[in-house]
Amino acid sequence: MSASVFLSSLKAEGLTVVEVGDWRDHNRNHKGPWGPVHGVMIHHTVTQGSARTVDLCRQGYSGLPGPLCHGVITKDGKVHLVGYGRANHAGLGDDDVLRAVIAEKGLPADNEQNTDGNRHFYGFECENLGDGKDPWPAAQLEAVERAAAAVCRRHGWNERSVIGHLEWQPGKVDPRGFTMASMRKRIRDRLK
Repeated sequence: MSASVFLSSLKAEGLTVVEVGDWRDHNRNHKGPWGPVHGVMIHHTVTQGSARTVDLCRQGYSGLPGPLCHGVITKDGKVHLVGYGRANHAGLGDDDVLRAVIAEKGLPADNEQNTDGNRHFYGFECENLGDGKDPWPAAQLEAVERAAAAVCRRHGWNERSVIGHLEWQPGKVDPRGFTMASMRKRIRDRLK
């Protein structure tokens, strides 16, 4: 979908969306293709403070240039769009997981890093320390649900097209503080 359709899909799902700078053209497409896109990946940021988090996800940092996702979901439930196209969020992951996402089947264990996830996933970074103690406000969890559902609805996907970074890449733990099984149930219920 185009950046404009992405934006309208999020708004149609009832989200408050903040457009950050030239997000429609801010991407890493010069490093490789974006697409075909097959799913949505959820992350936590390991940061505090919405403004700092949005800026970091837009700009990136030494060794990992931004954008680090497509949308940043802050604790107040707003979705800040920071990029569109290829983004540095998924990294290398398991091709068996990608096949399961495409087939919308249960996920196998992620035990390989042989497939470019930045090419195949929309990414939402969620403001959270990721220590298992930092709370996930209801507004933020609802925004995660709505954002993922918006993309799935537009593409005709079901909830099995939504995964956490921890389900894609060995050694990753995000998102920590809620389970992806519980989030997929929420997305499934919303898509009904």
